[in-house]
Amino acid sequence: MPAEIPLFPLRTVLFPGGPLPLRIFETRYLDMLSRCLKRGQGFGVCLIEQGSETGPARTYTVGTLAGIRDWSRGADGLLNILALGGQRFRVTRVRTQHDGLNIGEVEWLPEEAALPLPEEAKPLAELLRQILTQMQARYVAVTPAYADASWVGYRLAEVLPLPMAQRQYLLEISDARMRLDILGTLVRSQAMK
Repeated sequence: MPAEIPLFPLRTVLFPGGPLPLRIFETRYLDMLSRCLKRGQGFGVCLIEQGSETGPARTYTVGTLAGIRDWSRGADGLLNILALGGQRFRVTRVRTQHDGLNIGEVEWLPEEAALPLPEEAKPLAELLRQILTQMQARYVAVTPAYADASWVGYRLAEVLPLPMAQRQYLLEISDARMRLDILGTLVRSQAMK
């Protein structure tokens, strides 16, 4: 079923299950977050393809629903948000409200079927475990699932130093094994340098 959700264009890719800390200062997004909190709903995060976070932007069409997990007002008056990635979606149409906020009509993409981590991907899970040990503060709200192929692939895609367009490609893939194969090739190619 198509749905309408507010869209937040960013220069980052949000993956299902991943954390997204934000500091909000623009009125349109403060209003959006207030409405989301009151209604108990999330907002869509899409990677900016062209433009900026504070002005007009063209985004990729595949994004991820962000659910607000926690929020606080900083001493500087800015709103601090911790969101977690939910279901992926494809934007089919966008309309812009008078305040500049984009509302997207989206179709929900199917969640990946549960897949145990393949034996050949276990070194990737161990690499991920080492990386996340150093990033504990950012991942405190994320429940580890090192035996799950999707979870390991999504987490590696968000923590490895990859170009944003490559992260977007990994988000758009609907096959956990293929995502892991690509990540394995990328990790091996970096190790050889």
